[in-house]
Amino acid sequence: MLELGKAGSLGVEKRVLPVLRDGAVVATLRAPGWKEAATAVVGDREWVLAKRKRELVGRWAGEPDDSARLRAWQTSFWKGTWEADLEGLALRSEVVSRWKGGHRYLSGKRVLAETGSTGGWSPRPTLTADESLALDHQVFLLWLGLVMSRRDQSAATAAIAAGAAGSS
Repeated sequence: MLELGKAGSLGVEKRVLPVLRDGAVVATLRAPGWKEAATAVVGDREWVLAKRKRELVGRWAGEPDDSARLRAWQTSFWKGTWEADLEGLALRSEVVSRWKGGHRYLSGKRVLAETGSTGGWSPRPTLTADESLALDHQVFLLWLGLVMSRRDQSAATAAIAAGAAGSS
């Protein structure tokens, strides 16, 4: 299982999130604030992750800005479903639980990965993946989980603010 560690912990720079497997850092993610963009370092490869139009995309740092090796796009806002293309591997997602959150990523009927969270007061995204899924792809899905959780938090905050404004 992969999980995002606390920024600046375990020997990584301040404002950088360590990506952990069994407590060991296997990658890093620099995901500033509420932007839907990040830089991931997996092994000796740097990935640029960003929102482009209606998609979230990933490309190697040295590639042209309009290229994309990894892509994900929402297919239904109401159902919370997504599709992804990970360098030719097509995945579709479905919500695991409306109450607890998380997505299950499937290739055909086979589950390849599932997102979740660490729980507690400051939950962090986790990803449990089939070992056949490349680490680069797992880190992209973990980042996608982070983006989705930030969107959910933003929507919840907006709903609370609207409710408070309406009751005044």
